[in-house]
Amino acid sequence: MVHVDTTSFFLIVLASAVAAATVAVLPRRIAPPVVVLELLFGILIGPHGFGWASTDEFILFFSNLGLGMLFYFAGYEIDFERIRGAPLRLGARGWLLSVALAYAIGGLLVALGVIDSLIYTGSAMATTAIGTLIPILRDGGELKTRFGTYLLGAGAVGEFGPILLVTLFLSTDHPLREAVILIAFVLIAVAIALLSMGVVWRGWSALERSLESSNQLAIRITVVLVFGLVGLAGHLHLDILLGGFVAGMITRAALRGHEVAVFDSKLTAVGFGFFVPFFFIYSGMNFDLEALGSAPAMAKLVMFFCLFLVVRGAPAMLLYRDVLGSTQRAALAFYSATELPLVVAITTLAVEDGHMKASTAAGLVGAAMLSTLVFPFVGTALQNRHAFGGTEAPVPAEG
Repeated sequence: MVHVDTTSFFLIVLASAVAAATVAVLPRRIAPPVVVLELLFGILIGPHGFGWASTDEFILFFSNLGLGMLFYFAGYEIDFERIRGAPLRLGARGWLLSVALAYAIGGLLVALGVIDSLIYTGSAMATTAIGTLIPILRDGGELKTRFGTYLLGAGAVGEFGPILLVTLFLSTDHPLREAVILIAFVLIAVAIALLSMGVVWRGWSALERSLESSNQLAIRITVVLVFGLVGLAGHLHLDILLGGFVAGMITRAALRGHEVAVFDSKLTAVGFGFFVPFFFIYSGMNFDLEALGSAPAMAKLVMFFCLFLVVRGAPAMLLYRDVLGSTQRAALAFYSATELPLVVAITTLAVEDGHMKASTAAGLVGAAMLSTLVFPFVGTALQNRHAFGGTEAPVPAEG
């Protein structure tokens, strides 16, 4: 029998509800992203805070499910028909430039003795938390705008690229073997995608009817797809993030032409209402607050907070000059520099493998938490300024 700490489980559920309630009652202009409050409440109730709750295998299991669902939504929101052409091309160029900047800065920090591994630290700095940003962007009405399309392009590559790095290089000592397994996973995913599209196209009327009944067939099939691919990725010793991300892309492809608001709403309720908060609260409970209390960790937190903006923000200011005005490019820079889930994943791997100091991991995760709290607010303020006093840049011809 698996031991279940029912008190800790309840406190995590309670913390999730209190975080949501706090955001709901605060004025929208000052309300923080709910994921930040989930992390903070996780720290407070966890072993490094008041010690009210502890983690066990059962809670870790739910945290992994939440992480899989988070990346499912990241994949689901990326409509390649929307971002193909300039948004995807610029996003890829921007991420490659970010990787080059991150590794160059990481190499300098290694030479100075500040960090131990440029690969892990550089990879963490070159991410974008598009999965974390999506609820913020959706609530602000940005996802359907032209600016949102460019942001989705930058975020898609900024999250999928690092997932591939984690899968192929950071979580294994055999990159070639992992590449072969990854190809097999992709082939299986393509077959599932084709099957899913056939099911949706032939049985859409039945699936749509189920959304308004206790049957909920469409939601149940989606949950099977998500956790099935997450489980497959785990069994193949690939990162589970990949499984969730690919499941989201498959759902988007299968539903093309059949998207309905009620389906999105029910998925959001399942994912962000229950599963996803477990990941963020669990991450907060495992955050090493004592390590962050040291002077080196605090200095690294400030340093990484600034470097996120340099590594992910500089390409946005440089590469998007022909498609976005200066205010929107600045907004894109701040949104792109928002980092969290992959920073947590990469630092966890690095510390477990002995490639990263505790102070570096605490500094990176602390900076990522701060970026999630600060950068979306700045990006939203810049977007509001643009909407109030500016005009859209002309759309370039795509090719």
